[in-house]
Amino acid sequence: MLLEHMKTMGPMVVAFSGGVDSTYLAKVATQALGRDEVLCVTASSASMAASEASEASLLAKELDLNHLIVETHELEDPRYSANNSDRCAWCKTHLMDALEPLAQERDASVILGVNVDDLGDHRPGQKVAQDRGARFPLVEMGLDKSSIRQASKLLGLPTADKPASPCLASRLPYGTPVTLSSLSAVERAEAGIRALGFEELRVRHHGDVALVEVPPSDVERATVAREAIVAVCRDAGFLFCALDLEGLGSGRLNRVLG
Repeated sequence: MLLEHMKTMGPMVVAFSGGVDSTYLAKVATQALGRDEVLCVTASSASMAASEASEASLLAKELDLNHLIVETHELEDPRYSANNSDRCAWCKTHLMDALEPLAQERDASVILGVNVDDLGDHRPGQKVAQDRGARFPLVEMGLDKSSIRQASKLLGLPTADKPASPCLASRLPYGTPVTLSSLSAVERAEAGIRALGFEELRVRHHGDVALVEVPPSDVERATVAREAIVAVCRDAGFLFCALDLEGLGSGRLNRVLG
């Protein structure tokens, strides 16, 4: 049981994005060790939608978590902004650079909300974190996303059904430089389409083209809302707007890696 497992781990600094995994982890950790022994840290940067950082802060207050927001500046690192296939490794490097001093001050472990489903995809950042001593309690207990959602419902967590929301840079194909303007265009387009009633979506940035992904069950509805979606994408700075008929898929841009 995760609760009993975390009681044995001692003080911890939890990377807290406000998503399904990190919220469940932060809540159980706080139950296991007490509020003062668990520092939940949200890393705010240009790669994270402003709405996500704000929601994480509000959620931490709602759950009475010991919460801190720190800024990371991975976009200023050319190894990150080059957007090669190791981009996530450099992002995680900056995250660990921010979390490790906080952990050292508290004689604590750095904890990340990685689950067993994450182990099969291309995620070089996980290796960086693990090599630097971070622990993944959800993996240690064999928990996948489905079981975490179910457990979150039992705890009454508002994130139980929250859609995944990876960083904005994941919308850019490898090799396309990550810039503030490209991240802003994606953020604005996704916020605008979300306001049209599409809760789960991605806007892939292909230069002048916004490739909109929604779940297969929403593709027909998106075609009905075609004019409004095109207007949103044009307002965000894209010249063209396309709808991916395959539907939303996690890690879609990793296909080029073979």
